[in-house]
Amino acid sequence: MAPVQAQVLLSPAELSYLHSSLSLNPPIRPDGRSPTQFRPLVAESDILPGANGSARVCFADGTEAIVGVKAEVEKSQWRPTPQKESADVEMDDEQEEEPGVGENSWVEMSIEIPGFRDDDPLPVFLSAMLTEALLASGDLKDRLYINRRFHWKLYVDILLISPPLAYPLPLLSLTTHLALLSARLPALKSERDEDPLFDDDWEASTPIYPRSGRQKPYSAYLDKPPVTLLVMAVGQNIIFDPSKEELAVAEAVMAISCAASQSQTAEAVRLLSIRTIDPPSRLTPPGIPNLLNSATGGVAPVSSTDAMAQREAMSLLGVWTPPRGGIKRNLVGRVLKMVVEKGGVAEEVLEALEKIEVES
Repeated sequence: MAPVQAQVLLSPAELSYLHSSLSLNPPIRPDGRSPTQFRPLVAESDILPGANGSARVCFADGTEAIVGVKAEVEKSQWRPTPQKESADVEMDDEQEEEPGVGENSWVEMSIEIPGFRDDDPLPVFLSAMLTEALLASGDLKDRLYINRRFHWKLYVDILLISPPLAYPLPLLSLTTHLALLSARLPALKSERDEDPLFDDDWEASTPIYPRSGRQKPYSAYLDKPPVTLLVMAVGQNIIFDPSKEELAVAEAVMAISCAASQSQTAEAVRLLSIRTIDPPSRLTPPGIPNLLNSATGGVAPVSSTDAMAQREAMSLLGVWTPPRGGIKRNLVGRVLKMVVEKGGVAEEVLEALEKIEVES
């Protein structure tokens, strides 16, 4: 599970009111958005001239992130395989690299968040979540293959400029998606296993995620960069891109990673990974019903254990009680259907990101 973020300073009465509003059909969100509506944002790509790809995204609440993608040539460590008995196997002039030659270690991601150390739980989990989705298809690492002796080492540096006013996973995922979509690699001029020699003309460079399948035989089936959506549930309602206040009353939170495929035989959206996130609502203070409040004529319990047992037994309407338990299977199924179905939330998000102009 993901680490819990900083607790929202809301009273039990405010939490109860917010929970009741989000439980209505349709739910009433504090900012007036619909359940599947995302926060407004401003996005731009190719903002760092010294990087192979970069992007900047700023949400309407003021949170902002910048991602830079840098590629460096690195010497590969040769490993014997059943198909290759030695490192001196001759290769045909027309032979191309095949899927499966790349390694996960060729992609390295780092995240910097104001007020957090690099080894704090939040940056570590976010980095693991984004890296897992990025390497899930296996196509990206194969695209970094140069020859048997050299490969590209891809560094993805993510910087959250503003303090995290909400859970930063969606912001960092969208920014990383745009940065990778604009990332390009210099055209290779050398042949076979020679030391890499590249074309100095940047106009001849090839994108890591090509928009057409003309660069390589298998690039037509290369997925677009993944996106990770944050989804929460309150009662029977499913809410996308929740704010910090909404997460304070969430009964279940999930992070779902998916990508759009260019394959003609596959679905428009492919599911890559799912992770549950421990909602901060579990740490919120519970409300005290009038029956247990001595100030309103009730009888106060003698101990905290008795108070918890009596509150659990009452379950009074309008009294805030932190959620307990896990996520039900039918809820997971409903969320996945809304995300990956034809014309669903994921496809809508990916189409919107595709319309952002990227320098060719």
